[in-house]
Amino acid sequence: FGRRLKRLRGLTPYEFICKAWTAEPQRFTANPHHETLGPNT
Repeated sequence: FGRRLKRLRGLTPYEFICKAWTAEPQRFTANPHHETLGPNT
């Protein structure tokens, strides 16, 4: 559960990064979906 921030237009930081990655994938070196923490970490 992430906190929604006004600066990110009501998105959680993770949602903001995923949205930016879809719009501009060349800015990222890795897929942000692969960087999420699992239940055992």
